[in-house]
Amino acid sequence: MLRWTRFNIISVVLGFAFLYLPIVLLVVFSFNESKLVTVWGGFSTKWYVSLLSNQALLDAAWVTIRVGLLSATFATILGTMAALTLVRYTRFRGRMLFSGMVYAPLVMPDVITGLSLLLLFVAIGLDRGFWTITLAHTTLTMCFVAVVVQSRLLSFDQSIEEAAQDLGAPPVRTFFEITLPIISPAVFSGWILAFTLSLDDLVIASFTSGPGATTLPMKIYSQVRLGVTPEINAVCTILIAIVTIGVICASIITKRRELQRERDERAAAATA
Repeated sequence: MLRWTRFNIISVVLGFAFLYLPIVLLVVFSFNESKLVTVWGGFSTKWYVSLLSNQALLDAAWVTIRVGLLSATFATILGTMAALTLVRYTRFRGRMLFSGMVYAPLVMPDVITGLSLLLLFVAIGLDRGFWTITLAHTTLTMCFVAVVVQSRLLSFDQSIEEAAQDLGAPPVRTFFEITLPIISPAVFSGWILAFTLSLDDLVIASFTSGPGATTLPMKIYSQVRLGVTPEINAVCTILIAIVTIGVICASIITKRRELQRERDERAAAATA
């Protein structure tokens, strides 16, 4: 049994403080009355109110949300298909190359990915803007979805699918009515991960963006270079809240579905 020594406790406290204390300070100073982010001038929510009149930040936030929703959806579809290919079809020509291409964005530096996509869009004559950012984020996040879904498929009991097909269900219907509901927690987790990565991306979006398609991280970075303001702290606090709520909801939904699946399996075993 692991015993908590004083050294372990201090190490954990210092580690969590190093990770989360800057975030806590950012959230606290977003309610600062003073314009100076390092001087506390009293509690106020005026910086959140001022965001409503900052059209540039609102437009950047809307672009970011749309890009995140679309790219996460595309990445989830493509990543799930890639995971099915890697798990179910283990013998086909070019599997090694396909596997390497799926996992390449995981280890590829963002600068190289962004530059290569920029060269691709320029070569094919595609104007940079909203859709190029969406395609770039889909390319970036698809591999993460594939990894999450693949880990679930490796432990999937294929006898359930075989039983459905023995009863006359075609493969497509078996997938949508049997396989997809069972692996849906992993698919949903992959979607949340892809959406979060899209919200966070700065480097790749900087390479693939164009006029009228500025994401919120790009807007924040351009303003931070001139100095941090409480308004920026307020925007970052809202982003932290959105990501936190999304992660909590995803965890709750995934846990409930896993518990329901376990209850259904026990009920089926009892009736058998």
